[in-house]
Amino acid sequence: MNSPAIPAVRVTDLTHSYGDRQALNGVSFDIEPGEIFVLVGPNGGGKTTLFRILSTLIPLQGGAASVFGHNVVSENQDVRASIGVVFQSPSLDGKLTVSENIHIQAALYGMSGSVFQQRKSELLSRLGIADRANDRVETLSGGLKRRVELAKGMIHHPALLLMDEPSTALDPGARSDLWELVRQLRDELNITIVLTSHLLEEADRADRVAILHEGQLVALDTPNALRATVGGDTITIQTADPEDLAKAVRDTFQLDAVLLDGALRLEQSDGHTWITKLVEAFPGQIDSITLGKPTLEDVFIAKTGHRFWQHEANA
Repeated sequence: MNSPAIPAVRVTDLTHSYGDRQALNGVSFDIEPGEIFVLVGPNGGGKTTLFRILSTLIPLQGGAASVFGHNVVSENQDVRASIGVVFQSPSLDGKLTVSENIHIQAALYGMSGSVFQQRKSELLSRLGIADRANDRVETLSGGLKRRVELAKGMIHHPALLLMDEPSTALDPGARSDLWELVRQLRDELNITIVLTSHLLEEADRADRVAILHEGQLVALDTPNALRATVGGDTITIQTADPEDLAKAVRDTFQLDAVLLDGALRLEQSDGHTWITKLVEAFPGQIDSITLGKPTLEDVFIAKTGHRFWQHEANA
């Protein structure tokens, strides 16, 4: 009988505080080898703290964390050898060439000579920047700089790639290109990729998503499975008096109508059939009514009681 595979990442009852603020509060989950896993949440949700713990940048305060079975505290050198890291803030020297930036990173892992040259050549070709090897980094676009960051993080052939909000400051086209590269790296090199993000549309591209809110894990599953928990289509109604209309909807149709950011929100299967019913039942009271399929935003609302972006703006 085969023994179960060791998780690429395991965190158990992880806690971390900054003074009086609880950044992580009892967070537990596993990440399987070969997954593209996204930690998503508003600013202050705890995702960057998790990233820093897994990359051994900050000490563990409570709970446990391991990378491919190596404890991040007692075996931190083994963890560092297993991971590649792409930081949110640029870590490139703009005055050096692409090749020189990667060479410095390789030296930190004791790579040199023909082994380094072969690995660098393979990575630059795979990432589509082989023709820019001798260009100064300061001359590159934001998207190309991210590719150089990826080459730096991958030069020592890590089993796990950690990326902290890698699409920050990228335009939509460059962001899409980055995700194509992420999937290519996972599929061709069989590595595990863990990203943090505050963009729900990015989380939709992952194999699994962990939604963090105020230091707690509020949801964990595939994007499709998470959307399925919402329970139906989303109907949003704009009206001059949302509280009165909410009561009327509850009394008339026995529907659970929720007030959210000054609008009325309902979740119903076959939502399109309710549009006409609601408009006809309350003539003159509805300013606008919209129908949408469940999204990860709806999952966040269901789990926390408020909008993702509203909390992001106030964080």
